[in-house]
Amino acid sequence: MKRRERTRQLIELGGLVAKAGLIELTDDDRAVIVGILVEAAAALRGEDRDKALLLWRRRGKRAFEALAPERKPRA
Repeated sequence: MKRRERTRQLIELGGLVAKAGLIELTDDDRAVIVGILVEAAAALRGEDRDKALLLWRRRGKRAFEALAPERKPRA
């Protein structure tokens, strides 16, 4: 992956952390945020991987829909 692509990916992933509310909910405690991500990674290595992915994908899609700005039809 090229440097510019990696930088963009990291910025987008940071935006997801912000959209999920983790910065405010953890009072910007980076150790807590990494701990949350480590727990998620452990769940993805477990037997219930597919179940976790399905649940988190559904929640994520609902969150994106809730965060999407209202679109006005163009005149």
